Amino acid sequence: MLVFHSRTQKTALLFLGLILAGSRIGAQQLNRTEPIWWFGESVAANLNYYRGTTQMLNENVTVPTAFHKGSGVKPYFSLLTEYRPNKKWGGMLNIAYDNRGGKFDDVVAPCNCPAELKTNISYIAIEPSLRLAPFASSFYIFAGPTISYNVAKSFTYKQEKQEDRTGDWSNVHKTAFSAQAGAGIDLMLSAPSNTTQVSLSPFVSFLTDLGHEPRANQTWSFYAVRAGVALKIGSQKRKKDIPSTVSEQKINFSVRAPRLVSPNRQVKETFPLRNSVFFNMGSVEIPGRYVMLNSAQAKAFREEELQDNQPANLNNGRSSRQLAVYHNILNILGDRLRSNPKSTITLVGASDKNPAEGKQMAEKIKDYLVETFNIDASRIITEGRDKPLVPSEQPDAKKELSLLREGDRRVDIISTSNELLMQVGGNASPFLKPVQIEAIQQDPLDSHVIFNALGASELLKSWTIEVTDEKGAVQHYGPFTKDQASVPGKTILGNDMQGNYKVVMLGETNTGKPVKAESSVSLLKTDEEKQVGRRYSILFDFDKSKSISTYESFLTNVVVPLIPENGTVIIHGHSDVIGEENYNVSLSLERAVGAQNIMEAALLKAGKKGVNFETFGFGEDTGMAPFENNLPEERFYNRTVIIDIVPQK
Repeated sequence: MLVFHSRTQKTALLFLGLILAGSRIGAQQLNRTEPIWWFGESVAANLNYYRGTTQMLNENVTVPTAFHKGSGVKPYFSLLTEYRPNKKWGGMLNIAYDNRGGKFDDVVAPCNCPAELKTNISYIAIEPSLRLAPFASSFYIFAGPTISYNVAKSFTYKQEKQEDRTGDWSNVHKTAFSAQAGAGIDLMLSAPSNTTQVSLSPFVSFLTDLGHEPRANQTWSFYAVRAGVALKIGSQKRKKDIPSTVSEQKINFSVRAPRLVSPNRQVKETFPLRNSVFFNMGSVEIPGRYVMLNSAQAKAFREEELQDNQPANLNNGRSSRQLAVYHNILNILGDRLRSNPKSTITLVGASDKNPAEGKQMAEKIKDYLVETFNIDASRIITEGRDKPLVPSEQPDAKKELSLLREGDRRVDIISTSNELLMQVGGNASPFLKPVQIEAIQQDPLDSHVIFNALGASELLKSWTIEVTDEKGAVQHYGPFTKDQASVPGKTILGNDMQGNYKVVMLGETNTGKPVKAESSVSLLKTDEEKQVGRRYSILFDFDKSKSISTYESFLTNVVVPLIPENGTVIIHGHSDVIGEENYNVSLSLERAVGAQNIMEAALLKAGKKGVNFETFGFGEDTGMAPFENNLPEERFYNRTVIIDIVPQK
């Protein structure tokens, strides 16, 4: 029984740890509509604990030996309402089915017979609570009284050498008053601009036994640790008819201009190496886009060559330079295996409903490494599966199945050798050690002019930007349909070194009414950067954002030490084109914000001050995506957060 207690306590502590970890992401507020009323339901597990003395069960059953301690895991369900007049405080009400059943610790009767006692006592509970969000974020704490009405009170007594005794407890209080306190976090599932907001909220709470002795006689009492999750839906009503002046107020328009426009910048990039080789549908041959060498070429190949023999422009064809590195993955792997003769790998091939074909794919790669790079075959294990270890296609998937299945037809390279593993994520990282690349970055993101029109995706059909210089020349950009748009500063400046501009946002509401907002911006162009910037990327599996925690060590120990005091860090999250567009924007922003929170905490601990973060979530925006989306490897690389450490200007 002590083992059971330990496990349940550890489960509750782990659940609380997840909430506290998630609070770092929640601490960064996203631009969302804020409903005042929320409705939903919750489901949880009660970890019940008993103490006191229990011997007389009812008028007909008094057991020979008293029971004292006990425990049990029972379900909890509730319908809930939340009132949030502002970001910091509010109220909660749960109407719940609350099962406090469990099993008492076994005892030995005077006949030297083992005896056990179980109960299924349960309640309908009314639980009003005060809700506080101390950081004005998604993390919250709550506390309040509980009013419980008994609805079930059965017991079962078993003793060796006699028949089981069942019945109802006597002298059970019909009503009990107690209290609870807990914590939770609202993880948003809906796009920031949606009128209807949906959150999934894990929570944990402690329910005291103060005032909750279930019976009028005996001294039995119980307390509980509750761990569960709530689904909440809130809606902010929109007025049916919005005058044009009100529409303008609804669109929160602002412009973020760079202090200096840098047309070009030298960049040292740590490029993550995806540990997968993607095969064409219906073929077990290594696709021709992967660079294949002959034995003589392989003998001369060195990974370091890839730093120099790449297109100089970081943005040339957006993804051509990075793909040129990635498509050498087999040669990089061969070079590393050759340089580290004790390292080993496992090649796991996946082909839908055909594990034998998956193994054929893995064997093709093994043959190449053995025959071309002269790697000992005993160092390479091959396996076949019908799905990869981390598949993109889920059992309930119905849309874009062809793209998902292209991504799942692959061979994953797995290794426990430190010489091959990526430093990002430590030993748990699925990726290979990154490649270091130097290049020239054109139009770095910190030199873009960012136009924010918050609410536009919901209220406007489209919007455009007019930029007018001091001579009256007008430039037009758009139309745009999202809440944010970006234009390189050097595009606006053209051949000028500096300029002052009037910015006008023009839009049309969904009801056909015009919207107009104005701002201004001043730009100054610098010569090509002489200082070197640094770029890091972290990758995510399909539809995942919370795996950001696996990168905490890398961000804290590798990236943060390179950030100077009063420096600037640009973080931009991206996604592939699979899935709903607004969801992908939200997902990419959650990824970027998670990285920022980790780095901010590390900077605070290191005592570095004045660092300015600019964080964006571009979703699947093809104009900002680091890669195309034609190949499965491009879509995998677009599931990323890119971190640019900008040199001081």
